[in-house]
Amino acid sequence: MKTLGLLRHAKSDWSDADKRDFDRGLNARGRKGAALMGAHVRAHPVKWGLLLASPAERVQRTLEAAALGLSPHFDDRLYLASAAAILDIVREQASEADAVLVAGHNPGLQDVLLELVPPAAENALFDEAVAKFPTAAFAVLDLPIDDWPSLGKGPAMLSHFARPRDLDPALGPED
Repeated sequence: MKTLGLLRHAKSDWSDADKRDFDRGLNARGRKGAALMGAHVRAHPVKWGLLLASPAERVQRTLEAAALGLSPHFDDRLYLASAAAILDIVREQASEADAVLVAGHNPGLQDVLLELVPPAAENALFDEAVAKFPTAAFAVLDLPIDDWPSLGKGPAMLSHFARPRDLDPALGPED
């Protein structure tokens, strides 16, 4: 059994329109959401063995604010990666870790859920996550596999899904 976690970066700072997408950091709401979700991830019972992350500034600042206690392995290929690329990177990099957390971007992270969870395993959490996988969302997939090269060959189950607004209603959608 393996566990795959997905953590989307927190809310980006759009105040400087001249910044490249890759270089945008977090706004104040994003920093608050990242810290809150970081505490939630740390309290989750899974002990993450590896953190794979996009090197984009907003992902780096999310991880900094989240203070997960893990040293991220930054991989340039995770910047705006597709689900297929994310899964390939996990297969390649995960090695002996039983639990891998991927920090990155949408739509790739949300598409991983669509790729790995078959219709027979869809549940209420899945419905919420595919309806919207917002900034700073955290999802946990339980995988009935013995090794990471087998990722995608068995039906995954979404066992946990949390958004900042689930932990603090003030961080819900802005009107």
